[in-house]
Amino acid sequence: MRTLIKDGTIVNDGKQQRADIIIEADKIKEIATGGIDTESANSFDVIIDAKDAYVLPGIIDSHVHFREPGLTHKADMESESRAAAYGGVTTVFEMPNTKPQTTTAEALLEKQAIAKEKMHVNYAFFPGATNDNIETLRQLDVHTIPGIKLFMGSSTGNMLVDKEQALDDVFALAKEINLPLMAHCEDTETINANMQYYKQMTDTDDPNVRLHPLIRSEEACMKSSELGVRLARKHGTRFHIAHITTEKELALLGGNVTGEATVAHLIFSAPDYDTLGARIKCNPAVKLTKDRDALRNAIANGQIYTVSTDHAPHTLEEKQGGAARAMSGMPMVQFSLIAMLSLVDEGVLTMERLVELMCHNQAQLFSLNERGYLHKGYKADIAIVRRSEKPWTLTTDCIQSKCGWSPLEGKEFHWKVCQTLVNGNIIYNNGRFNDRIRGEQVLFR
Repeated sequence: MRTLIKDGTIVNDGKQQRADIIIEADKIKEIATGGIDTESANSFDVIIDAKDAYVLPGIIDSHVHFREPGLTHKADMESESRAAAYGGVTTVFEMPNTKPQTTTAEALLEKQAIAKEKMHVNYAFFPGATNDNIETLRQLDVHTIPGIKLFMGSSTGNMLVDKEQALDDVFALAKEINLPLMAHCEDTETINANMQYYKQMTDTDDPNVRLHPLIRSEEACMKSSELGVRLARKHGTRFHIAHITTEKELALLGGNVTGEATVAHLIFSAPDYDTLGARIKCNPAVKLTKDRDALRNAIANGQIYTVSTDHAPHTLEEKQGGAARAMSGMPMVQFSLIAMLSLVDEGVLTMERLVELMCHNQAQLFSLNERGYLHKGYKADIAIVRRSEKPWTLTTDCIQSKCGWSPLEGKEFHWKVCQTLVNGNIIYNNGRFNDRIRGEQVLFR
């Protein structure tokens, strides 16, 4: 199978250029900056006209929850990977807090087996650290996992690692086997004390969701992140702080400590609770406008290293209630790229920087093999986007996630994903979806 992407503006390696991309089977054969003549073009099986479009490496989302196994009433690998493909996302790294939790070799193999049958995009799975599974983690094949996920804040089941020696051991192990340690950093004691305070102050067991950023507070984030950074400096561990939400945490980054921002925390801030309520409730919480603006500056100036989604679907029924009762998390993977392109339009960041944050740096941080760039010999994972002549409004009928809603409903967008290619296969093409295509388990160097 030979495919030609013709006349597009390629965004790659920090620059834009007009070029044609030749794909043979699942890999990029050539990037032709001089273009392909008409006679040569006749030799291709498929030609994609990318005139007036931008051709990007496929988006890598290193932080998603696809809920399978065990929580498939709200999402599963098929539905959420379909949503990813609709949104130009070609590779996802999925998190371990499913049922069973991915804290054993058996649970990891089970997920990989399900994904082989159901995932439309490429995939890998984070194993999760617990207080007592160090030996299990040590024996995993490091070429098949992106890193280790550590919950230093509240989590479900036994995935909260809160014993001092266990934390030290996890940081030491990550350094020993040379894997990034990606952590959710919130201090549980601080959160619990804040929740109790606001329950008493408001005389209710379910305080208003507007109080969520005061319960999951700046102090809770900083206390946990500072502990993680101390341990990372002690051991020389590659430490990636997930979903940073506060301006103060940005000062912790540098050297072997990197940070992730999520699309939701770059878009929303505390005033949005007034209109969206628990739909934007997530952990860590959407915080103040000054924090959102600091994160926006940080993605532009290089302080933040990656942007992902923390895609975490729940049913609308599960999102009812306030700071205590409503479940935390929101679906974002389908619209992450167009939302970030809106920030490009606003002047928050450049198109080149977007590609660094969502493609290049993701591949670099996790040592992803042959993906994340438009390079000769790399897998042909590609997203083609075009600016619409007229703005369009996001409505429920276009949502692919099983939960059937988005916090972005009603918003106007000026960009559309036109085509998504996964390993050289056109899986999404202007509203048409090829559900026969399956992604691959990605490998790491």
